[in-house]
Amino acid sequence: LIGVAGAFNNKARLFKEGRKGLLKRMAEQVDHSSPIIWFHCSSVGEFEQARPLIEWYKENRKEYRILLTFFSPSGYEMRKNYPLADWIYYMPLDTVSNAKAFLDIVQPQKAIFIKYEFWYNFLTQLHRRNIPTYIVSAIFRPDQPFFKPYGKLFREMLKSFSNLFVQDSHSKELLEGIGITENVTICGDTRFDRVNQITAA
Repeated sequence: LIGVAGAFNNKARLFKEGRKGLLKRMAEQVDHSSPIIWFHCSSVGEFEQARPLIEWYKENRKEYRILLTFFSPSGYEMRKNYPLADWIYYMPLDTVSNAKAFLDIVQPQKAIFIKYEFWYNFLTQLHRRNIPTYIVSAIFRPDQPFFKPYGKLFREMLKSFSNLFVQDSHSKELLEGIGITENVTICGDTRFDRVNQITAA
């Protein structure tokens, strides 16, 4: 469907073209001379939430290198030259084979997802490999599948995270209601940190 849409829609075309030969390119470019932290953002807004964390690591934990992925073409195209990331790619589609190949190539020491990024196969593989995995600036609402009778598969994804950093107490309470009572931390929205950085500059 994306291939068909690409004939008529530029965003769909970029979505498809950006993933052509992606894993092969990554295997050729990513090296492991230093440990890698993988940050994943959906688009530009989520990147702004990740940015204070990336900048903190670059300033305070210089032994790490940063691999940054985007799901959407708008995020990738706008930030593909972000200088503090060592590698920037599209995220491969969420299949078992892609998740295994991606993690074989990247071998991240940590994985950090931003806000709404829940990808079953990637989270499952990260969990199986005992790679510390976090979600940051997450926000939960009662209408999400995690809190529905049919949401067992979605709830399983939450157990893959080493820690869930949520924006507010309501999100924490919702998680407690489905048995996620440990490793949940209220931390606000990191975008506010970014706004403070910009306005103070």
